Amino acid sequence: MVREVVFDTETTGFNVDEGDRLVEIGAVELINHMPTGVTYHQYINPEREVPEEAFKVHGLNYEFLKDFPTFDKVADEWLEFVGDAVLVAHNASFDIGFLNGQLKELGKPLFTWDRVVDTLEIARTLFPGARVNLDALCRRYGIDNSERTLHGALLDADLLAKVYLELLGGQEPSMLKEEKKVSHATVFTDSSQQKREFRPARNFDLSAEEIQAHNDFLAANIKDAVWLKEPSSE
Repeated sequence: MVREVVFDTETTGFNVDEGDRLVEIGAVELINHMPTGVTYHQYINPEREVPEEAFKVHGLNYEFLKDFPTFDKVADEWLEFVGDAVLVAHNASFDIGFLNGQLKELGKPLFTWDRVVDTLEIARTLFPGARVNLDALCRRYGIDNSERTLHGALLDADLLAKVYLELLGGQEPSMLKEEKKVSHATVFTDSSQQKREFRPARNFDLSAEEIQAHNDFLAANIKDAVWLKEPSSE
């Protein structure tokens, strides 16, 4: 079984070492590349004002965030949710770097790069020279991102999970799961009335060099990949 956590963060700025702080974490769970319906969502009190530039990106100000727990109160909960899963993020160097910066301040375990998949690097390998931000990839794969008027960690994580599966060759139909809860975090589950459209695998004309670079990246970042295992004869 391969468990992956596709996640996104929102922050007060770009420099954790200069006092910027997390304000939101959102994550979506995949098991063997299948959405389980289990997600993690937490707003975080940054204990500082949110600069106007950051507010314009995610729409979260200190007046809204001040009543939520600080990161030290939710760090263990987040680490428990992630467990030993593979972490998937878009521009992972930022998200992992920011999380590790705040975890280090608390003396908590840090995330190691051998368990991280960066969808930005995968997309750059697949589509050299093309725009590969989240909105552009949603447009490329026909994924509805009309609700994304502002960045939001959970919404972006959900969109990224869909993009990630497309980058791997196409999403399989999801299986509906019963509601699950993770401590005090806000957890959502697929509604039984939701219908997910089946998307067949898509083929792209790639050079041999691009294919090799993609395979090398996946081999280095995803251990015991299920798609590389021989099918059972039973």
